[in-house]
Amino acid sequence: MKNTQLNNTRLDMNRLAAMDAAQATRLLHQVREETLAGRTPPIAPRPVIDASWQRMFRLGLDPDQGTSSVLLQRDELEQRRRTTVLGEVMRTLSTMLAGIADASMQIMVVTDEQGRVLWREGNLSVLRQANGICLEEGAAWSEHTTGTNAVGTALAMRRAVQVHSAEHYVQTLHSWTCAAAPVHDPRDQRLLGIVDVSGPASSFHPSTLALVGSVAQLAEAEMRDRHLRSIERLRSVAAPILCRVGGRAVAVDAHGWTAAVTGLAPVDRIALPKSFRAGRVWLPSLGMCAVEPLPGGWLLRVEDENRSGVSSLPGAEAVSRVVLDLSRPRRWSVAVSGAAGSWSQELSPRHAELLYVLALHRDGRTAAELAEDVFGDRTRTVTVRAEMSRIRRNLASVLAHRPYRFSEEVGVEIVGPADPADLLPHSTAPAVRSARLGRA
Repeated sequence: MKNTQLNNTRLDMNRLAAMDAAQATRLLHQVREETLAGRTPPIAPRPVIDASWQRMFRLGLDPDQGTSSVLLQRDELEQRRRTTVLGEVMRTLSTMLAGIADASMQIMVVTDEQGRVLWREGNLSVLRQANGICLEEGAAWSEHTTGTNAVGTALAMRRAVQVHSAEHYVQTLHSWTCAAAPVHDPRDQRLLGIVDVSGPASSFHPSTLALVGSVAQLAEAEMRDRHLRSIERLRSVAAPILCRVGGRAVAVDAHGWTAAVTGLAPVDRIALPKSFRAGRVWLPSLGMCAVEPLPGGWLLRVEDENRSGVSSLPGAEAVSRVVLDLSRPRRWSVAVSGAAGSWSQELSPRHAELLYVLALHRDGRTAAELAEDVFGDRTRTVTVRAEMSRIRRNLASVLAHRPYRFSEEVGVEIVGPADPADLLPHSTAPAVRSARLGRA
């Protein structure tokens, strides 16, 4: 195929799969070689690959480096396995994916949220080959250590990614193909890690990405079912206690999900600070609470205004500062502090985008303007209103609406990454993309 024929052709996995394998390999090598040399390739790399390569340029990563890394010590590896929720769904992952990987001359790899390999299974021959590129238990496979690869790029982008042959930034991996999908904790949407299928480039098939993504969703569904059962157990314990408690109280699990309530309007979840403990704790959605431990959760008894000295529903005057921390590549948070106490919570990718836009526009944004900022489509106001409603459940004391904005009395600080180009790397929101280019 001549370059003139490729110039107006979009590179995608289905097109690669339809090509002769040798021809596809040559094309990918040429695209990589021209792009890394700063020249215009015959066809542009896929956007997800191009974005990853740009991150590697900024990191100064050597494309000719190896893929070796310092492995976790056995005791630390076992500790990470014991403490991750992924361990609860390993049987599902093995049953649904490892056998298919074995039959197709590939292996299944499961990592934690830092890209450290916790488990791997599959074809014995491929497992031995994987040792040669350090794709083994305890190894690091983030983009920072190994360049563009399905595990690391899925971590950076927080979505399923397939990387084939010379799409890998490091040359050592050009004989490999891989597809990976993130797994999130359904209780708080925290990124738990990555499930990946890798193998020789000859085992490439575009449908592998859909398979891996489906299995990741099955694992999340199993965790969701486990969580619902634990909520039912907590409810059976808490219900008799709440019957005897005077005033307003709620029983929640360790993640703030409500099991039982009395004297309060029921809500699905109450945001809890990371360092939650028994005693007197101020919560933005409830005010000052007396906290007592329950088997599998907490009893929150809302103190009245006379005893605590603060309103049970503090207004913006109780809060003086909000810090939006977007400095990390895969985990973002908002911290609220003031005279009544301090509190923080991690943010989902979408909520991080919305709060970032509102922090930039202190005069406020309408639903249509936020839809344009985040989706590039002013008509998606229903989605924006739904997401803002979820955000305001926990941040009502600092967020006003009509238009949506941070309260004037509150100081807002954005903590961004060292390089603006690394701001919310998963995001395709026009407002975020403009900020990366210095046009915010």
